[in-house]
Amino acid sequence: MAVLACLLAGAHLSVACGSRTGLFVLEEAPATDAAPPPDTALEASEDVAVDTAADTSSEADVGVDALPMIDAAPLPDVTVVGCLDAGATEIYLVSAQNELMSFYPPTLDFAMIGTLACPANAMAAPNSMGVDRTGTAFVNFSDGELFQVSTASAACIATPFLPAQSGFTQFGMGYVGDPEDGGDTLYVAADFSTTGLATIDTTSFLLTVVGQFGPSPIASPELTGTGDGRLFTFYTDPSDPNSSIISQVDPLTAQEIASNPLPGVMQGPDYAFSFWGGDFYLFTNPNGDHSVVTRYSPSDGSITTVASLPSGTFIVGAGVSTCAPR
Repeated sequence: MAVLACLLAGAHLSVACGSRTGLFVLEEAPATDAAPPPDTALEASEDVAVDTAADTSSEADVGVDALPMIDAAPLPDVTVVGCLDAGATEIYLVSAQNELMSFYPPTLDFAMIGTLACPANAMAAPNSMGVDRTGTAFVNFSDGELFQVSTASAACIATPFLPAQSGFTQFGMGYVGDPEDGGDTLYVAADFSTTGLATIDTTSFLLTVVGQFGPSPIASPELTGTGDGRLFTFYTDPSDPNSSIISQVDPLTAQEIASNPLPGVMQGPDYAFSFWGGDFYLFTNPNGDHSVVTRYSPSDGSITTVASLPSGTFIVGAGVSTCAPR
């Protein structure tokens, strides 16, 4: 899941957390509208690192060598219904500073959407985000509250979600699609208090526990999913704090079924990720100064730094529609 971010006494303390077809506008606007989008867009970093092939040998598979590697290719004979233009989808990002922005993988372009004005507690900050296929975002804050956000305007309203259901207060988030009916389900993975996977019904706002991650515990993972029903986790390698792991998890059992090591990819205090077009886009803060964007391509094992955000910008949540290219 995504790492949790907290702002306490004016200082940024984060533990990170962490994904659209047509843009959705909330029918009922909050009392305080989000700030209007700025006129300028963030630019992708010009200093793009040269591709480096990740070591996917058995020597690199510390702690995960019992699992096969992830096959990121679209599932054969599975058609995702109700998606008109997958190539137009974007990855949506939320920062610890309440900024909502978009990121378009083919061009590496960022665009600021607006500033969240959620009716949150004064000391709470965004912790993670998930976005459904219609462009509606749900943002988990550091005190456990869950807010509904428009990816068109950054307008934000409260939801009736009760924090700490089954011990889930801060959690990573990601939607998984149902290719048969064109719907999707919000999955969450808890930080700290439990290592479990759960779902949230965004109509009743009731949380249902799927189970504990296995065969080994997974600490504070970020989540992302696909329209053909796959669920992935992104977490720190328990055997090497300077490296990470992406694994595929069975959404029905919370059991890992495939796993890829990412040697040298350090998440830092803020992280999130999303799957788009066969690649994973990782938003990490390895140096504690700002977030960087890394593309991991399972097809060839390459790990490439593709963009960098301004100093002081910390991405804590990412969400992408289950209509995104697979």
